[in-house]
Amino acid sequence: MSESNPVYEKTVIGGGMWSNIISRGKVLRLTDLDGGANVSMLLYNADETMERYNMPDTLKGQHTFQLTAGHCLHSDMGRVFCSIVSDTAGWHDTVCGCTDAKLVAEKYGTKTYQEARNDFYRNARENFLIELGKHGLGKRDIVPNLNLFAKVVADDEGKLTYEEGFSQPGSEVELRFEMDTLVVLTTCQHPLDPNPNYAPKPVKLSVSEAPPVAEDDFCRTSRPENERAFINTIDYYALRA
Repeated sequence: MSESNPVYEKTVIGGGMWSNIISRGKVLRLTDLDGGANVSMLLYNADETMERYNMPDTLKGQHTFQLTAGHCLHSDMGRVFCSIVSDTAGWHDTVCGCTDAKLVAEKYGTKTYQEARNDFYRNARENFLIELGKHGLGKRDIVPNLNLFAKVVADDEGKLTYEEGFSQPGSEVELRFEMDTLVVLTTCQHPLDPNPNYAPKPVKLSVSEAPPVAEDDFCRTSRPENERAFINTIDYYALRA
């Protein structure tokens, strides 16, 4: 994992939300503090938010179903938002989406703010909308999200199964940003989490400076599609310095 001194740190409570712009050349480290965390995440070009994370291109270009170290997160303009440079969890879900109010009510019941104040039951979709609204975005800007720290496998018939207890306390993943990126995330439970209780887990965020990206960088060279996306990203910023 990165040894750079952090320029920013924050703990997001279970069921919480966060958004900010992370500039290119920085690393975001996410740490599952208690084990069993889930981080649902959306990514947007900080300067042109119509460009956003593209799940199909990310998966088909890297011939994968899940994400881990060496993979890149692609935009819908053929560029790289960020690269997974380190990962002790080893598997991150890409296809299952996020919880909404109906799903949370069906699985856990209801607990409103009027009843429980800050302990009310949250859902990922509404948390996304709250954070997106701070940046002039809304419902039409929600795209298929990542679920970091979550492992979901598919059998031969395509049935998806969530692996309960997969992420251990202290599991970490580091994302090195290749673009100035609006990061929007929430720590609500995974939609396939079989736990019958509402029990979202906290996650620590840490941002630090990244070393320069070498031409033989593992993430860049792991697939020809990644190399092309890196070149597209470099070209995009060539006249913006």
